[in-house]
Amino acid sequence: MPHHTELIAALAVGLTLAFLGGLLATRLRLPPLIGYLLAGIVVGPFTPGFVADANIAAQLSEIGVILLMFGVGLHFSFGDLLAVRRIAIPGALVQIAVATLLGLGVTQLWGWSLGQGLVFGLALSVASTVVLLRALEERGTLDTEKGKIAVGWLVVEDLVMVLTLVLLPALAPLLKGTTGASLDAGGLLSSLLLTVGKVAVFVALMMIAGRRFIPWMLARVARLGSRELFTLAVLGTALGIAYGAGVLFDVSFALGAFFAGVVVSESKFSHQAAEDALPFQDAFAVLFFVSVGMLFNPAILLTAPLLVLATALIIIVGKTLAAFLIVRLLRYPVGTALTVAFSLAQIGEFSFILAALGRDLNLLSEQGQNLILAGAILSITLNPFLFRLITPLKDRLERRSPAAPGASTTVPEGAAIEMHGHAVIVGYGRVGRLVGQALQARQLPFVIVEQDDALVEDLRAQGLSVIYGDAARTQVLRQAGLPQAGVVIVATPDAVQAQLVTEHVRRVNPQVHVIARTHDEHTQQALEQLGANEVLFGEQELGQAIGVQAVMALGTRPVLGTPLGLGGR
Repeated sequence: MPHHTELIAALAVGLTLAFLGGLLATRLRLPPLIGYLLAGIVVGPFTPGFVADANIAAQLSEIGVILLMFGVGLHFSFGDLLAVRRIAIPGALVQIAVATLLGLGVTQLWGWSLGQGLVFGLALSVASTVVLLRALEERGTLDTEKGKIAVGWLVVEDLVMVLTLVLLPALAPLLKGTTGASLDAGGLLSSLLLTVGKVAVFVALMMIAGRRFIPWMLARVARLGSRELFTLAVLGTALGIAYGAGVLFDVSFALGAFFAGVVVSESKFSHQAAEDALPFQDAFAVLFFVSVGMLFNPAILLTAPLLVLATALIIIVGKTLAAFLIVRLLRYPVGTALTVAFSLAQIGEFSFILAALGRDLNLLSEQGQNLILAGAILSITLNPFLFRLITPLKDRLERRSPAAPGASTTVPEGAAIEMHGHAVIVGYGRVGRLVGQALQARQLPFVIVEQDDALVEDLRAQGLSVIYGDAARTQVLRQAGLPQAGVVIVATPDAVQAQLVTEHVRRVNPQVHVIARTHDEHTQQALEQLGANEVLFGEQELGQAIGVQAVMALGTRPVLGTPLGLGGR
């Protein structure tokens, strides 16, 4: 192999195997990320054959984390962060404490030292940014109240881990039980104040200077009319601020990118920025899962299976129960509690960083690091399956608890709504709401299928017929009375979700009229192949409508019999 091709090899082999693994997993009706993890194990140092450069793979995956957090910041505002602070701050702190104590407790049973147990527990307490965001995006809940709570919770966790990484070296001699070691309270306090001060300065700088300069800069670049320069400006902003936050302020790259996205969201070009960053997000996020697989040594499953099981149970069961109870105690709905809890039921990048630091400080054994990696692999793999339990668990828990005000229109699981010839609206965002208003104006019956439990309760309070759940599930569609429906409107903006819904609609009712929306021609063709009768492509419809207005403005009557009155091409 020629020299200096490690980066090309890592990209080429990693992405190719990730594609093949993801394709195989999808064909087996498994989450694609399982295929990505297996691809990482294949190119890792613990399996025969080609071995990718782990350092390069880790850096590429870090870019994925940066771009993902930048994208999340684009959909957030400082107001959104402040709105969830009352649940995100206490919730994250209590859950970190619970998970750390659970990890510390089991390691004491295994005969580990206090320092090992503390690092182990802390590593199990913090969720993966990539896994959480991908899970919320795939289900269209990132912009909902529960999605914002989960992201706010994640931001607090990241801040706590930043402080932990600073304080752990100062506490290392004491935690190792080194003879004559004593706690330097003054040094510890100064380190803590310095870290908090740097974070505060960074946030203040972004809120004051960043909110003014970056939107102004993007507006000036946009006026040049170069798509290429605008894309470079967006990527340069995301990566530059993330890198600067890490180097100058000791803030994690992910956190720096998040605040960069929040600042860019103040610009009127934020939607274009999100669109430009999306392809890079997807590609590099895949490399994150590949890099996780590369770190994993499968031998730990044979040498210490009970320890692996205990680690996985702390992450999947212990953290989940803690988060669920915290959210419920703060009087949030069951659906919100389940979504937040399952979002956090995994570990990732900060766990690996903490484990590596523990090894460098001789606070964590090689077995401890392998257990953390095994726990990450298992929790990441099982996380998509946990989300499938949200709807049945929510229905079961709500049946056992007293009915909430405004919830009288709840349809029991398995019971179909009694309507005939009605419309089923999947997704009640901006588009779905307009459709519902049009049907209401003509007093036509319709049922809404929605996954945002807070929105569901609000719609039910308005007297509308609403089914809570994922419309890609046959049972949910039957509850909405799909076999007797006259038309289905797939109004969800998520392309993958729209295709899954259309496919399931056709299985339940092959004759029903299906109308779907899309943002691109490829999805339009895919939806038509899956059986949608009409697929409205936003830009196409807008272009035709503007054409009609242009023709009328020129004093010419539109030609009848052509789309929206337009003549031939």
